Amino acid sequence: MFRFTAGNRIELLRSGAEFFPALEAAIDAAEREVWLETYIFADDDAGRAIATALVRAAGRGVVVRVLVDGWGAKQYLTRQLEELLRDGQVRLKKYRPEVAPWQFRFHRLRRLHRKLCHVDRRVAFVGGINLIDDMNTPGHTPPRLDFAVRVGGPLLAPIVATMQRLWALAELAQFELGDAPLFPEPIHTPRLGTQTARFVIRDNLRHRRDIEHAYLAAIRSARREILIANAYFFPGVRFRHALIEAAQRGVRVTLLLQARVEYRLLHYASRALYGQLLSAGVAIAEYHRSFLHAKVAVIDDRWATVGSSNIDPYSLLMAREANVFVRDTHFADQLRNELLKLIETGTHPVEPGRWPERPLLAKLITWLAYGVVRIGMGVAGYGGDEWFARRRRRAP
Repeated sequence: MFRFTAGNRIELLRSGAEFFPALEAAIDAAEREVWLETYIFADDDAGRAIATALVRAAGRGVVVRVLVDGWGAKQYLTRQLEELLRDGQVRLKKYRPEVAPWQFRFHRLRRLHRKLCHVDRRVAFVGGINLIDDMNTPGHTPPRLDFAVRVGGPLLAPIVATMQRLWALAELAQFELGDAPLFPEPIHTPRLGTQTARFVIRDNLRHRRDIEHAYLAAIRSARREILIANAYFFPGVRFRHALIEAAQRGVRVTLLLQARVEYRLLHYASRALYGQLLSAGVAIAEYHRSFLHAKVAVIDDRWATVGSSNIDPYSLLMAREANVFVRDTHFADQLRNELLKLIETGTHPVEPGRWPERPLLAKLITWLAYGVVRIGMGVAGYGGDEWFARRRRRAP
């Protein structure tokens, strides 16, 4: 498990307007290597700009590796964009490529959902922003809202190692020989700032619960405020109880969730949890001005996280994810102010007194969706430990 390390420089990047120029500039400054992982690599203005920068880097002798999720690539990576990258000497690989798309297996839900990049082992990017234009969201006109961080300092060491290892695993799975180490040697990166931070991943082996446990530890130690912004919010029993217990001991708990519908089943299933949370004193604000894709949180003005992990079964139990957890008052205040601004200018609060008064049809749809999602989790083999957690709490 990666530990908190001091001496880092963590810079908050707001949506694609700040992220894409920073990423492109870092790639253009590359001298030796560029490693990039993403769930979506779209053939649009933003994706083409980054692809062209990667080709430029490869053209001047930089070793460029791009790992794209097989499912995400199937939907967004066009043949033309793939040819541009491969013809430009970019080493392009797909994580768990779709072999038989007409056959469904639950293990195929174990996708590469994290968004990472490091350049020359001197700068890295971690966050929730895919390589897709902020305006490229069907049915949503305003730009998509999301966050990422630019990282410098000792935190690069685990980022570099985890990207090397996953590339090597992808090569092994596809019976290829490469030069990426399966067991990378530790690297040393100099101190660049004053911030203490930790890089945390989720996979299906040694780090299955690391991101969830990091959240739970911070929530359980909260004393004043918990502010969570999450695109897809469907937490398990332990997570919900941690939020409820925090609210009951006087912590101000606020959830910033999206009002707009992208995946209908999960959207309505998550609303089945509102009643329990609202009755416990958790405030819920739904963002309606545009599509909210954020996966961030701030606790007690001193702890913050930015990454790719939603708080739902897909992110917490199946996909490969990556978050940066920061212990720094300045960074936490900066992110908190951004979230408060979103709440003030673009949300509708969910009123606890009016929530039970929803129409019967709305309640029925919500609980049907909740039941389908819970059954799906059980059939997939996930969530069993949550059942045992409930049994242990009921035991005398």
